[in-house]
Amino acid sequence: QARRIGVAGIDWARAVLADDASNNNFDYPGEMWAQKIPAIPVENGKLMGSIEDQQGLFNLNNLVQNGATSPTDVKHFQRLLGLLDLPPELAVSLADWMDADSITQSPGGAEDEYYLSLPKPYRAANQPLAELGELLRVKGYDKQVLDRLRPYVTVLPGTTPINVNFAPPEVLASVLDNLSLADARLLAQQRISQPFQSVADFNQHLPVGMGQAANNQITVSSQYFLAKGYANFGRSQVKIEALLQRAGIWPTVVRQSIQ
Repeated sequence: QARRIGVAGIDWARAVLADDASNNNFDYPGEMWAQKIPAIPVENGKLMGSIEDQQGLFNLNNLVQNGATSPTDVKHFQRLLGLLDLPPELAVSLADWMDADSITQSPGGAEDEYYLSLPKPYRAANQPLAELGELLRVKGYDKQVLDRLRPYVTVLPGTTPINVNFAPPEVLASVLDNLSLADARLLAQQRISQPFQSVADFNQHLPVGMGQAANNQITVSSQYFLAKGYANFGRSQVKIEALLQRAGIWPTVVRQSIQ
């Protein structure tokens, strides 16, 4: 029963996002779907839930496209790592973990030769990440690194642009060349009262002389959302998380976990 209540919560999230898609073509924190809701009483239990935007975060799968490393995205991730006081070599080792070849990049890369030499050997994945926890198998990553990255990164299918209405200043400064962290923080402050309604609108607020952000780099709308639900039924409790993709109106479930 608790599982059924939790799944019903995911269906509620899909309905809320579908309704939002019919209202406007940009997404920002002030919208109804982005507000956390209090516990909702149900028969013999309660349901709590939230919906979190995922495209304001840096998609780690952007590092490798069509099996090959994307130098531009590796550079952007290295910039983010630097802003978080983490080693830039982590971007190279992650790209090696995901790319289709067995050629070790330098500095800091690692392919099968490194992983097979470990006390408990295994091979590089040579495919995109499935979830953030997989980082713990990649050279240079541990729980502390993962915890530091978690507020700024995500794992989404394929390549995705950054939603500038949700991106933390560190992410904005990492993906936009020549944008300082101070200017990124100013943009984040401005969007609270006036969210960006288009890429052109965002570009108009960039510092003078910086240039324009490319349409494939940024966006003001999101396709991917993380729905979280907690359901109680009597003494039973479940936690449900679902990655939702809203490509049209009604979102589909990309992946889901029930614990």
